[in-house]
Amino acid sequence: MRYRLFVEDLGLTALQRADGLDRDEFDDYCDHLVVRDADTLDVVGTYRLLSPTGARRLGRVYSENEFDLNRLNRLRGRMVEAGRACIHPDYRGGSVLMLLWSGLLDYVRRQGCDYFAGCASISLADGGHNAVAVYHKLRATHLAPSEYRVTPHLPFPYDQLAPAGTAAVPPLLKGYLRSGAWICGEPAWDPDFDSADLFVLLPLANLDARYARHYGVAPMPIAA
Repeated sequence: MRYRLFVEDLGLTALQRADGLDRDEFDDYCDHLVVRDADTLDVVGTYRLLSPTGARRLGRVYSENEFDLNRLNRLRGRMVEAGRACIHPDYRGGSVLMLLWSGLLDYVRRQGCDYFAGCASISLADGGHNAVAVYHKLRATHLAPSEYRVTPHLPFPYDQLAPAGTAAVPPLLKGYLRSGAWICGEPAWDPDFDSADLFVLLPLANLDARYARHYGVAPMPIAA
C-alpha cells in the first residue's frame, strides 16, 4: 500500500523498486502499526514506529536524514518517532486516521515514552507556495520553545517564494497541531518526496484533554 501511494499515485520515482515495495533500512528496526478492513482483512492504514530501543540499535532516527537533532539528545530515550503515515484512498473519511492516532499514542505510552516526533510533509506540487503559507502561519502559533528547535540539513527556501493566499494545512499535520504538537523550526526540503518537511514534536503533557479522551489516552506530566 505504501508503494501504491508514494510511487504509483504520487509519482515519487526516487522510491521505485523492482519488487513493488516501499522499503528502506529503517523498516527492519521499526514496529509497524496497521489498520485492516474487518471484512476483507486488507491493510488500509499504516504507520511505522521507531522506539528508543530500535533507534539505539540502528544508531539514529529517520528525521536525522533531514534535520540536525542534537538539541534533542536529552529526549532520545523517551521519544518515539513515527513516519510513513499512509491511508488507502478509499478509506480517508477520518475513522482510519483516528485509529492510527489512537494506536500511535497507545504505543508511545506502552514504550514508557512521553514524546512523539516525526516529519510532517507539505507537498510542493504547486511550486511551494502553500508550504510557505503554512510555515508562516504555524511559526506564529505553534513554534516550539527555543530549546526544542532543530536545524534542516537542506533548508526549504521559503523566504524566496511568495506564499499562497490561504494556507492549506495537510490533515495529518493539522491533527498533530490540534493535539498539542509544536513545529521545531524551519522546514527542510525533501527532493525525493517533493515536499517541504517540518519536524514535529508532541509532548504528551501537551495533549489536550478533549483529544486525549477522543483517542482513548490521558495526558500526563513529564520531566523536562
